[in-house]
Amino acid sequence: MSDFHEGDRVTWASHGSEATGKVVRKITSETEAGGRTVKASKDEPQYLVKSDNGGEAVHKPDALQKA
Repeated sequence: MSDFHEGDRVTWASHGSEATGKVVRKITSETEAGGRTVKASKDEPQYLVKSDNGGEAVHKPDALQKA
């Protein structure tokens, strides 16, 4: 599993194409982010990312790649 840090440039699949953006923060507990409830933990973290077009989303590490 990859570990990402705040400010890392990343890419991910989005609606049949590739999106790019930056990691905003690592999420390690259940919280509200990206417009939904995120069930993350220290063992299974997720990442809040902000796309270059301004949207925010939460992704599991295996969905992200360093740009």
